[in-house]
Amino acid sequence: MKKYLFLILFSCALLGHSQQIALLKYKGGGDWYANPTALPNLITYCNNNINTTIETKPETVEVGSMDIFQYPFIHMTGHGNVFFSEEDSENLRNYLYSGGFLHIDDNYGMQPYITKELKNVFPDKDLVEIPANHPIFSTAFAFPEGLPKIHEHDGKRPQAFGIFHEGRLILLFTLECDLGDGWEDEIVHNDPSNIREKALKMGANIIKYAFDN
Repeated sequence: MKKYLFLILFSCALLGHSQQIALLKYKGGGDWYANPTALPNLITYCNNNINTTIETKPETVEVGSMDIFQYPFIHMTGHGNVFFSEEDSENLRNYLYSGGFLHIDDNYGMQPYITKELKNVFPDKDLVEIPANHPIFSTAFAFPEGLPKIHEHDGKRPQAFGIFHEGRLILLFTLECDLGDGWEDEIVHNDPSNIREKALKMGANIIKYAFDN
């Protein structure tokens, strides 16, 4: 019964808020607020290039809040520690199972913390690498080789991991890529325009996939 209640709440919320997205605020001390210009720039790019009408200012929502059910797409980033309480984990799990989508972008250093916390959210699921032929890499713009490399970090190849539920990708974890840095104002990281364009196009793919699925 509880599962169906969340489905009803989520469906009703999306009727009025299908063109709003949010940034996830979490506990643990990690800088959830990193890359402040990233989401606004991505929203502008999406509105100008893939026919979305997303509110230009993203909201901020806490993991354990029922407010997350108002948004079809939630973005999470940071460099450091992440902690989800039992209540946080249950709320996030219900949100994702009910139709929500979470994109976690490792801003360098988040991986060991978020992977541990995700096991609390999904004890019976593992992150699996997403192949380059998955629709998320072609839904708006084509990335035949999969996730683009935006920032060097450890010099490793960029990887996209996901969690699936009933065949649907509900959570995307991008690693050794740092899309968020590429979305930021050009002056922040001095990325070349072609690199920023790749980051924004991939971000648009993620938004479109989340809205369409």
